Amino acid sequence: MSALRIVRLANFVTPASGGLRTALRELGKGYAAAGHEPVLIVPGDVESDRMTPQGRVVTLPGPELPGTGGYRVLAARRRLRDVLELLEPDRIEVSDRTTLRWTGEWARRHRIPSVMVSHETADGVLRTWGLSESVAARTADRLNRRTAWAYSRIVCTTEWAEREFIRIGARNVVRAPLGVDLRRCRPGRRSTVLRAKHAAGAEVLLLLCSRLSVEKRPGMALDALAELRERGVRASLVVAGDGPLRAALIRRARAERLPAQFLGYVGDREAVADLQAAADICLAPGPAETFGLSALEALACGTPVVASASSALPEVIGDAGAAALDTPTDFADALQKLLARPEGERREAARARAELFDWQRSVDAFLAAHDAPRLRERAHGEGVAA
Repeated sequence: MSALRIVRLANFVTPASGGLRTALRELGKGYAAAGHEPVLIVPGDVESDRMTPQGRVVTLPGPELPGTGGYRVLAARRRLRDVLELLEPDRIEVSDRTTLRWTGEWARRHRIPSVMVSHETADGVLRTWGLSESVAARTADRLNRRTAWAYSRIVCTTEWAEREFIRIGARNVVRAPLGVDLRRCRPGRRSTVLRAKHAAGAEVLLLLCSRLSVEKRPGMALDALAELRERGVRASLVVAGDGPLRAALIRRARAERLPAQFLGYVGDREAVADLQAAADICLAPGPAETFGLSALEALACGTPVVASASSALPEVIGDAGAAALDTPTDFADALQKLLARPEGERREAARARAELFDWQRSVDAFLAAHDAPRLRERAHGEGVAA
């Protein structure tokens, strides 16, 4: 079999975005290493076409969505259709189930196998926008039926994410977990000096690595911090991330005199890993997360995670963390439960859990979803933790 041109389309990707950008980069690198030709199309402010370690990246001008902190979309359908026809893809992979759903129908008409990657649940996102559970479920079911019809396959990264498609009887759903860089993210990065710097005298250092937007519920990190301190726990919080809620969160922390440090977007991945290793516990309060790459990176650094029980993260973190109901009291309870475990034990459990996930397994699962065999053997030692 010859190399396949796998054209990937994604919206809501910026230079400061997190999990989706990481997944796109690692999967692209993996496809190329396997002998295929990945091409990524994303929106930007100007048009460009360049070669990168993850393959060819085509940027098309797209409007910025107000109130999203810089997210853009591929809104020029005719231009995107022209680019797709020029590229002549063998496979289509779409990482946006809303504005780009029409590309599944385009691929069907051109008899090109297509995959939609479910990076979030429709009903989960709708609930974060304020819809009731019943209305969100009914609306999501309608959207998901159209999505399942449009694409050859739906890829879900967890069983939790798969449920909303199983609910409607979709038969073209496959599972493919994401991964983590076990070499970059490792317990050996833990620095007592860095921890002391950010803890600023506190006994417990909490970390939130997240986009500061409504669906991520970053305010819960401040809620949990306030609750812990009311209980007499001397805790502090570091927030690495940016987004439309940042200014409001800073104002709240100052008004309530909470020891929270906002670093903004941290673009240096090595610096992020250092923060994740230095923290005592990382927080993942987003209720609609379908996987949680930042949480998995924290585990790989030896740092346990407290996550929303409403999300897929309990499935990912297993016994290397704790799940909490979406209330400050429950998050504080989960934090204290984790802190009661010996530090060495909880950090060893976190790393052991992360080692169940690596990007090579993820790449192989995604290639299988594309019916794209590996054309090159793995390099010696590839995918093995150092």
